[in-house]
Amino acid sequence: MVKLADIDLNLLVVFDLLYQEQNTQRVALRLGITQPAVSHALKRLRLLLGDELFERTSQGLQPTPRASQLHPGIADALARVNDTLNLRDDFNPALSERTFHLNMTDIGEIVFLPRLLQHFSQTAPGISLHTARSHNDELKYEMEEGQIDLAVGLIPQLGAGFYQQRLFVQRYICLMRHDHPLATGEFGLEEFRSAYHAVVVAQGTGHGLVEEQLANAGIKRPVRLTLPHFAAVPYIVSSSDLVVTVTAKLAEATCDRFGLTVREHPFAFPEIPINLFWHRRFHQDPGNRWLRGLMFSMFSE
Repeated sequence: MVKLADIDLNLLVVFDLLYQEQNTQRVALRLGITQPAVSHALKRLRLLLGDELFERTSQGLQPTPRASQLHPGIADALARVNDTLNLRDDFNPALSERTFHLNMTDIGEIVFLPRLLQHFSQTAPGISLHTARSHNDELKYEMEEGQIDLAVGLIPQLGAGFYQQRLFVQRYICLMRHDHPLATGEFGLEEFRSAYHAVVVAQGTGHGLVEEQLANAGIKRPVRLTLPHFAAVPYIVSSSDLVVTVTAKLAEATCDRFGLTVREHPFAFPEIPINLFWHRRFHQDPGNRWLRGLMFSMFSE
């Protein structure tokens, strides 16, 4: 029994061309090798397969019955290997039905998804998105395994093995309803301390730095509501006297719709970088390259 591990693929290429050309000289020219090299390859094939394979006749080399039996399968296998090795390294968003998995916060969903989906409806109608909120080692594993294609945010734990690209820097402001008593006039640390606040404690996000820095600065204020996410903030603030510290991006996306007012934050937070992350295993993946290029072109500043 012939084992695949014992076969040099080049021998099968020679066999296929000999079957087509029935002449060692023409095969040598097509392969760019010498005629003796073709003859040596044929000798090896005969030993390996236990058959003469080709006999010399007045019409050139003619295949034996065994060679004729083998050729269709070998020719098909070589064609498949050739096609596989020459698969086009591209991605056609207009035809793709791929689902991309993105790790982002609810702020990310509010800021990125409407524009992305609008773009997809015009240029990539078959593409779908799935968002997730994985953290720390769980996120690392899921990105290594290709379960998450891209992650967006301040994610310092994604170091070795990951690429990152800066989209923008995050700035924090205070958000309140448009007719809030503090919507106009002086708004310094004294006014900030005296207002009632909603606080978002979003696990695994850069927003935790906000509360840490306020605490380290000794800035205390009355907190009347604590939330685990941002999505409900515009609804609550628009119909209450609460003030909330959020990103400028969230304010831009919700102010007009909910009748809110933005005040510059009286505390000087350092700007927080928001990056796009992907695992190095998928650095050359055509779909991944297309999506991260699209997100960079649409959202980078």
